[in-house]
Amino acid sequence: MRRMGRDRVHPIEVESMRILASRVDLSRLGPLSRAVTERVVHASADLRYAEDLAVEEAALRHGWRALSDGAPIIADSRMVAAGITSADVEVPLAWPGVAERALERGTTRSAAAVELACERFGPGAVWAVGNAPTALEAILAHAPAPALVVGLPVGFVGAVESKAALRASGLPSVSNRSELGGSAVAAAAVNALLYSAPTVFEEKPR
Repeated sequence: MRRMGRDRVHPIEVESMRILASRVDLSRLGPLSRAVTERVVHASADLRYAEDLAVEEAALRHGWRALSDGAPIIADSRMVAAGITSADVEVPLAWPGVAERALERGTTRSAAAVELACERFGPGAVWAVGNAPTALEAILAHAPAPALVVGLPVGFVGAVESKAALRASGLPSVSNRSELGGSAVAAAAVNALLYSAPTVFEEKPR
């Protein structure tokens, strides 16, 4: 299932976005960067993301086009997948053989799951990481030409470093600079793209 854009927005969300706009000015951002930032702040009620997120309009356009073309979405946890509301999401952590592979490789289950997913999915996937820095590290090591990596793992161990490595990789990405992150914000970033209609950012014919 894949649904780009939304027909209706709940009044509570409209009011929430109005309050958000009154508290932080995101007008400096491009339309997709603004959409992602708004939805992450909305999902977390944490205005720090307005400065903490690292978003690039060109990367988000690349990810949006991949999603609109039906690119697979792969999440590092069920919680991230559950938050992505208008698309089917693969959660390789739940696949058979993950625990055995992790034991064999001497790695985490999250990293082993990503390795298995990389063997199944080719270039052009959209990856969403909200929990495990080791999953993000495995994406950087093994994923073939992702369309977009939403790398927002939370935590004090490895999260900042893995997100810095993502930004340094040059891959199309969404990340943040601090220990902040989590399932809700990773899902929110993907939802922002899924909810964005083409008219939000497509250039008009000259």
